[in-house]
Amino acid sequence: MTRSSPTGLMQEIDTLLEQERTALIEGRLDDLVALIARKEELARALADAPLGGSDALERLQGKAARNQAMLDSALRGIKSVSTRLSTIRKVRENLESYDQKGRRVTIDTQWTSSLEKRA
Repeated sequence: MTRSSPTGLMQEIDTLLEQERTALIEGRLDDLVALIARKEELARALADAPLGGSDALERLQGKAARNQAMLDSALRGIKSVSTRLSTIRKVRENLESYDQKGRRVTIDTQWTSSLEKRA
C-alpha cells in the first residue's frame, strides 16, 4: 500500500482508530479481527514515515490509548461473563452447602429427565 504523504497516512490511521472505536462501542468484536492486520500494516508504515513531532501524531496516540482502554474493558467484561457462566454450569451439576454441624455438603443437582409412557 503506497501513501502519497505522511498526512495521508495519519488520516488513514485516524479513520481506522475511529472504526475500531465504533466497533467497540457497538460490540462488534468480530470486526476488530479484520482491523488488526490493517492496523499493524499502518503502524509499520508510520514507523517508516518521516513525521517528526506533530500535534496530529499526539492526537493519534491519544485515540490509540483510548481504544486500548476500551479493549481492556471489553476483555474484562468477557472474562467476567465467562466466569459467571462457569459458575452457573457448576451449580447446575451440584450445589455446595453446609449441614447443621457446619460441614460442607455437596448436593447433586443433575436431574435426568425421562418420559414415562403409560398405556
